[in-house]
Amino acid sequence: MAEERAAKAGDMSEGRPFGYIAPEGNTAMVCESDGAVRDKIISELKGMGYAVAEAKSAREALQFMRFHIFSAIFVDESFDTAEGQANSVLQFLEGLSMTVRRQTFVTLLSASLKTMDNMMAYNRSVNLIVNKNEIADIGQVFKKALDEYESFYHVYKENLRKAGKA
Repeated sequence: MAEERAAKAGDMSEGRPFGYIAPEGNTAMVCESDGAVRDKIISELKGMGYAVAEAKSAREALQFMRFHIFSAIFVDESFDTAEGQANSVLQFLEGLSMTVRRQTFVTLLSASLKTMDNMMAYNRSVNLIVNKNEIADIGQVFKKALDEYESFYHVYKENLRKAGKA
């Protein structure tokens, strides 16, 4: 019975990371091809109470973002990107309006950039950079950066709520 409903609903919920109903609380999307890195990130996020969607491709990630504003997005700098090409997930995030973009904490996973390099994060239009060599500490690094972010944007987000825009 549930399988029949899922089959019938399949075309309607396609592209929605959490089906018809978005979970209450924090949500995250992980765009990472390396299974070990992806599993570590998902494990840490679930431990923090996040509902997690895994994007298998940039196209799927873009579909997910069409239907849901994630609390956090983790994206590898080379996720589903050919050599020398721009990352389409990062390009999409750069083009979002400030009101929408400020609702999502974006973490860039990099093989070459330094963890918590704030100037490079600003340059790449993300909130946090984590070097893949330091993935074992992803939970602590993410929590620290997220706390700083929430403290910094608290007044901005509160004003959006009062204005009815959040």
